[in-house]
Amino acid sequence: MELQKISDGVVVAVFVKPNSKVFQLKVEGDELVALCRESPVKGRANKELIKELSRIFKKRVGIIAGFTSKQKKVLIMDISIDQVSAILSKYRS
Repeated sequence: MELQKISDGVVVAVFVKPNSKVFQLKVEGDELVALCRESPVKGRANKELIKELSRIFKKRVGIIAGFTSKQKKVLIMDISIDQVSAILSKYRS
């Protein structure tokens, strides 16, 4: 899984699958996959992704790349790579 430490926090690569029945995070192989309930219209899936990741990590979250793509780079602020890895280990399939 691609985790990158920068001065503001940790950047995580996320693959988004919209129009799912429930929001769910999965670590499939070497990729973090987010199943979003919302459709990718007017940024709804992006808003849901930010809201749910903020809830999971209990930190501020922002999309820094891939606003219109399914492959996104998400910044989780004020957190270490070890903390991110520990939280994401719960979502391994």
